[in-house]
Amino acid sequence: MQFGKASRFAVLAAVLLGCTAAAAEPVGTRQRLPWGDDPPAGPALARAAAISAVGRQLFFDTSLSASGTMSCATCHDPSNHFAPSNSLAVQLGGAKRNKPGTRATPSLTYAATTPFFTEHYYESEDEGDESLDQGPTGGRTWDGRVNRVRDQAAIPLLAPNEMANESEAALVARVAKAAYAPEMRRLFGDALFSDVHRALLRIGEALEAYQQTPAEFSSYTSKYDFVLRGQAKLTPQETRGLAAFNDPARGNCAHCHRSQLSPSGTLPLFTDAGFIALGVPRNRDIPANADPRYYDLGACGPQRRDLAGRPEFCGLFKAPSLRNVATRRSFYHNGVFHSLEDAVAFYATRDTNPERWYPKGPDGKVRKFDDLPDEYQRNVDFEPPFNRRAGDTPALSPQDVADIVAFLQTLTDGYQVGSQLATTGTKLPAVSDAAVR
Repeated sequence: MQFGKASRFAVLAAVLLGCTAAAAEPVGTRQRLPWGDDPPAGPALARAAAISAVGRQLFFDTSLSASGTMSCATCHDPSNHFAPSNSLAVQLGGAKRNKPGTRATPSLTYAATTPFFTEHYYESEDEGDESLDQGPTGGRTWDGRVNRVRDQAAIPLLAPNEMANESEAALVARVAKAAYAPEMRRLFGDALFSDVHRALLRIGEALEAYQQTPAEFSSYTSKYDFVLRGQAKLTPQETRGLAAFNDPARGNCAHCHRSQLSPSGTLPLFTDAGFIALGVPRNRDIPANADPRYYDLGACGPQRRDLAGRPEFCGLFKAPSLRNVATRRSFYHNGVFHSLEDAVAFYATRDTNPERWYPKGPDGKVRKFDDLPDEYQRNVDFEPPFNRRAGDTPALSPQDVADIVAFLQTLTDGYQVGSQLATTGTKLPAVSDAAVR
């Protein structure tokens, strides 16, 4: 139990700091604390629940934006698994809700266990092979530039093309006027809003607590979860799709979007949180891309700055979870595709039929990887199914593409088993291979 572990560390610290007094105390005379070896869980859990409840109110509060009409939930719609409900490549924000973003808005689901960003990630024993360097992994946002929800939440709250608060002080002033401000003072102190920095930390803490709520953000209630539990079966087409998804010579999707139970029996997140350059086409519907000098280079900038001098990171974006992907209406970091079929077909034919995806230059030649400057195109991934040339047979047939799409549709939460809604749960005993065939 975590509380017991924490209390043991506290006792150890007390012993180390007060060993003289402890040594002088006769054996058997030390009084036991009223709750025994563990502190009471009730008050701690009640406080955590209260902070999460405040975070939920913050998340849905439109008064925290300069326009007065935009909240976190505007772009991260809970009715669509905390992703946009529209098909816009980028969302509109700002004081008048007319300023476009530069990247597609990701879903916030299944992100609670995302590791902190590191250039060299080694899995734990529970995850897989702890001796293998997985390369750059983790962090929040498409480029991994922050590590915690509380830091990520500040980005849209202050961005001029999102919620557009004029300053940190302006944001805190808005929160101080909210109906839940008295509850925040109760939780964090009466003087909370007199210190802008401290108030920002607590706002971020509350938003973080809310986004770690399993029932809303990681319910594990898709059909595939129940297949892994042995409570549902895939259709023949879904089974073929899973096989193509996992096959290293065909889809090879599981290379980044793992589909199997972990060695410790936890359900898959369908992402390894690693970084990859896929060379997706430039999206000319993004206003920023009207400038031919502008490139979104992902991990090396322009929004992330600490890796700006590292060309090996240019063009790399973090692999998102594929959970609930079938309900999205724009795909990849720039929202260039608007159907799941196209998103999968791009994998199959990027290199065999590049004319399908990329424009032609003045010389009539197809301009592959047109959203990356020439000097960074060497970073583009060429592992299967991308290990082919123009005119080759794609690794995935049209039927394979359709089958994979059918399988991806089994990853949508809210699947109903019989007459009851699927229940939650993240860790299971080992499941036999037969359960996923």
